[in-house]
Amino acid sequence: MTTPRDGLGVQRVRKAYEQVADQLRELIVSGEITPGHRLPNEAGLSVQFGVSRATVREALRVLATQNLIRTTKGATGGSFVILPTADHISDFLSSNISLLSQTETVSLDEFLELREFLEVPAARLAARRHTPEALRRLQAAIPSDPRDLGTQEQFIYNKDFHSQVVLGSENTLLSIAVQPIFSVMQTNLSRSALGRRFHEQINDDHRAIAAAIAAGDEDAAAEEMHRHLAYLRPFYEKAWRSLKR
Repeated sequence: MTTPRDGLGVQRVRKAYEQVADQLRELIVSGEITPGHRLPNEAGLSVQFGVSRATVREALRVLATQNLIRTTKGATGGSFVILPTADHISDFLSSNISLLSQTETVSLDEFLELREFLEVPAARLAARRHTPEALRRLQAAIPSDPRDLGTQEQFIYNKDFHSQVVLGSENTLLSIAVQPIFSVMQTNLSRSALGRRFHEQINDDHRAIAAAIAAGDEDAAAEEMHRHLAYLRPFYEKAWRSLKR
């Protein structure tokens, strides 16, 4: 009986359904299979790949969870190729990042650092690239009188404002990166007991950020966003501690 030599590990062989999913994904990403194209049925794919229908079914399930195909039933149904949108990717990342935060794999400091690294440049870019429509959406995300709103309504406005700042940067990859981080942190903060003064300050900060963006002042927009995130830090720390008890 022989044993592996020291320093040599066992190479993991990928499962059949993973290999099928990888090959189909490559065909989709490379453009060889275009959006809207209907894939062969399970029987046809099993013959092409030389695997069982159960293996094909699992491979298609993987691609569906990655928003690369959608499956419909009926005479005109089947598995159709689609391309993921920024929202699809953000939603997928958000759910997984949320799980990481719950298992304490990612610390609050890491969340706060990444948010500053992403949202401060986003504010700068929004000031550089602002359009009348982007400014209109930004202003619409600031309530005229926060005292008339309930706590959850306040957080809806809050989330929308930060989303509009990021969208105003006109950088799709930045939007994909920022939205999951903000969503997870916002969800945790919204469970805390926060008073009227907190929400009034939030809206004052948002007005200052919006004014700097509207003026096209990149440095001021970045500084106002930096100051706003610094104001939020102790509230996040308090919310984080209460959730970990």
